[in-house]
Amino acid sequence: MGSRFFIFFIFLLINGSKAQPGFVSLDCGGKDNFTDELGIEWTPDNQMISGDIANISVANETRTQYMALRYFPADNRKYCYTLNVIPRNRYLVRATFLYGNFDENNVYPKFDISLGATHWATIVISDANTMEYQELIFLAKEPSVSVCLSNATTGQLFISTLELRHFNGSIYLTDYENEFFMSVSARINFGAQSDDPVRYPDDPFDRIWASDTIKKANYLVDVAAGTERVSTKMPIDVNTVNGEMPPQKAMQTAVVGRNGSLTYRLNLDGFPGFGWAFTYFAEIEDLDPSDARKFRLVLPGAPDISKPVVNIQENAHGKYRLYEPGYFNLSLPFVLSFRFGKTSDSTMGPLLNAMEINRYVKRTDGSLDGPFISSLISHYSSANWTNEGGDPCLPVPWSWIRCDSDIRPRITSIKLSGQNLTGNIPLELTKLSGLVELWLDGNSLTGPIPDFSGCPNLQIIHLENNQLSGQLPSTLEDLANLKELYVQNNMLTGSVPSALLDNGVILNYTGNINLRKGESNRSRKKIIIGSSVGASALLLATIASCILLQKGKKSSPKQGHIEMKLPPQRFVSSLGDAATEAAHCFTLAELEEATKNFEKKVGSGGFGVVYYGKLKDEKEIAVKVLTNNSFQGKREFSNEVALLSRIHHRNLVQFLGFCQEDGKSILVYEFMHMGTLKEHLYGPQIPDRSINWIRRLEIAEDAAKGIEYLHTGCVPSIIHRDVKTSNILLDKNMRAKVSDFGLSKLAVDGASHVSSIVRGTVGYLDPEYYISQQLTDKSDVYSFGVILLELISGQEAISNEKFGVNCRNIVQWAKLHIESGDIQGIIDPALHNDYDIQSIWKIAEKALMCVQPHGSMRPSISEVIKEIQDAIAIERGAEAVREGSSDDISRHSMHSSLHAGSMDLGASDHYLSIDESITRPTAR
Repeated sequence: MGSRFFIFFIFLLINGSKAQPGFVSLDCGGKDNFTDELGIEWTPDNQMISGDIANISVANETRTQYMALRYFPADNRKYCYTLNVIPRNRYLVRATFLYGNFDENNVYPKFDISLGATHWATIVISDANTMEYQELIFLAKEPSVSVCLSNATTGQLFISTLELRHFNGSIYLTDYENEFFMSVSARINFGAQSDDPVRYPDDPFDRIWASDTIKKANYLVDVAAGTERVSTKMPIDVNTVNGEMPPQKAMQTAVVGRNGSLTYRLNLDGFPGFGWAFTYFAEIEDLDPSDARKFRLVLPGAPDISKPVVNIQENAHGKYRLYEPGYFNLSLPFVLSFRFGKTSDSTMGPLLNAMEINRYVKRTDGSLDGPFISSLISHYSSANWTNEGGDPCLPVPWSWIRCDSDIRPRITSIKLSGQNLTGNIPLELTKLSGLVELWLDGNSLTGPIPDFSGCPNLQIIHLENNQLSGQLPSTLEDLANLKELYVQNNMLTGSVPSALLDNGVILNYTGNINLRKGESNRSRKKIIIGSSVGASALLLATIASCILLQKGKKSSPKQGHIEMKLPPQRFVSSLGDAATEAAHCFTLAELEEATKNFEKKVGSGGFGVVYYGKLKDEKEIAVKVLTNNSFQGKREFSNEVALLSRIHHRNLVQFLGFCQEDGKSILVYEFMHMGTLKEHLYGPQIPDRSINWIRRLEIAEDAAKGIEYLHTGCVPSIIHRDVKTSNILLDKNMRAKVSDFGLSKLAVDGASHVSSIVRGTVGYLDPEYYISQQLTDKSDVYSFGVILLELISGQEAISNEKFGVNCRNIVQWAKLHIESGDIQGIIDPALHNDYDIQSIWKIAEKALMCVQPHGSMRPSISEVIKEIQDAIAIERGAEAVREGSSDDISRHSMHSSLHAGSMDLGASDHYLSIDESITRPTAR
């Protein structure tokens, strides 16, 4: 079966547990049924016949359902679980992934997960011992749904658990549920009394309400001063009309802003985009009759949302009762800064029990031919090839199908050769209007050839080696695009339709004793194979095609010789005209005079030594001399000359010329008076040359613009490949310019990456590039993310002492602090608190995005520039947001929770295409 590119999938029909109606809990790779510590009954996925099972061991993880997993090949196929559901009911489906280095390769997997034809999420593993999970809320339309894994870009597909939970009544009812799923981005229990999430049995639907004490959960940070945790043992009435029924346990805890404010920052997975956002309130404190608790939700940049006043007791009609205001459709950013602030006539600070945010995922209707294929496979339900699951075309086609690339694709190829098909040719095949190729050879099909006029695009038909009977239908003549028809070795009778003979169709009808050649109406070149069978027939057809091609050509002066003339192209392998046309060629004598015989050394590196010089016109220059006898250096020399001669930008060090004389290779640049950024951050001159935060931001902006020019302003684009602080130089005005292109690579037009031997500097090197040796512009973005962390911390990229035990890398060290909310733990003391903490947070978060392990998750350098510019604006006070004296918070405690820049939603093309009526926020 493997030789015919077939995939073994499982059509898994599982009913909910009797003890937990509507619950399906699959232990993927497990062996036995069991009940966990929560009382949830788990079933092994042993009906899944494809894939392999691996056991894993992860520190501090003892739950049985995570001790094993099921994994699949990293190929172009999809692997699906199919679950029974009840149409017109809402469900939550949850998939979890705990890598645990099951393959002993330490290659972190990245792959896609889909619900039916709809892409659900991209699973990116960034830590072998950290659980990743995805939840999706959907309205079932059919009696079953398929959850499929596909498109592995690194590592192997795998899954740890798959769960289905049935909702009752109108929970999560929206006007958009027929067109959109909801992907769970955040579900938080505020005021939690432990790190454990609230879920079943406290939540009868087994939703996971993450504890707000776990800072890493969605990167919840920036807790305001005066925030206090409160709780009650009193029961909470959560049964509101059309409500979501949050669990009582989550509503029995809350946070209160004793100083008048609650502020948080939340990273929303999958955003920016449109989402569903609700907050859950219940008054659980005893208030004096004279007290009032009134507050507003403040979302920067959304003044309409910030207007309504919440009075929990009044809105909920009493204490210990649920009030859940929210919006069914709201445009949200990736980093959500929000604040609850008390009104001027309130005596009590705001209170928050829980919050839930879901992202809308546009539902894909699936391939247009889906109903025909469903009917087709119903005839052969016991065959393995019918059990692949999901949509036949999306997100990737079944192994025996090919589809076009339309949004709602059609099937273009069916290949069911040698699949033991019996009976008549299924009529469903005659309804595939986009079909181009049909392969049904080598089966036991009987009966007549049907009318294929409903498939006007058919070009190739293979029906040989079956038991078909009757005549070749005259309707085959109507297939204007038909090129090949193979019907040999059947039991066909009658004569071949004349049009098939006239139209040059490659036709093989041998082995049909009672099928004869008809009369041709015209004398035209045609290929008719009537005396050979099998492979010989195909060989003769190929030879005949070649003969016809040769007869159509004019004789050549030399037999067998083909003269090819290619358009002229310029390739620079050394210093040719293309490399040097924009560069001045200095003599060695000129440079010796300018440098006073290379007297003053101002720098050095792997390339060689850099000297200070001054030309006769008083222009100051930096003269870089290639290290003698360095083959690598000479190659980099040629590379740098070729590149620098064609690029010019204010944020790239100006290239003035070169010299090749007396065995020396020399590059000449403008002189950068203030040295390298590295020297100013942690060089020996730090006491005299330390730079403040806004200057660091301006340097980052300059350098990023230089890199942006390389990526987007050059054709083809240029990947620097060695972005680091020592390659960012500063002029006398402290403007930054990027230097050193000895390792740079030209990108290939139309290619997603450049295959390249790994080069670069330890600490700045993109881990994905290191593993795959596939260089992209996102490799430069990774390196620039490291520089941003250096600018914040004043620490070098690699250190044996500064980052603690078992940590030498600034990325690991900074990530630990930032994700736990401890931004102060990495800020350079040399900045002396002369900064706005909002701008620090903005750069820190963008830096973490830049150093994501997979390039597809990183922003472009243009996006990074936008964040840097926003941070500069914060520092200059241009975007400060205040809401009156009663709501004032100190500059450094409020962080960036009120900064409008954090709500910047970017270009509109980041969002789903939603009807205009949806884009207007709708509150409940």
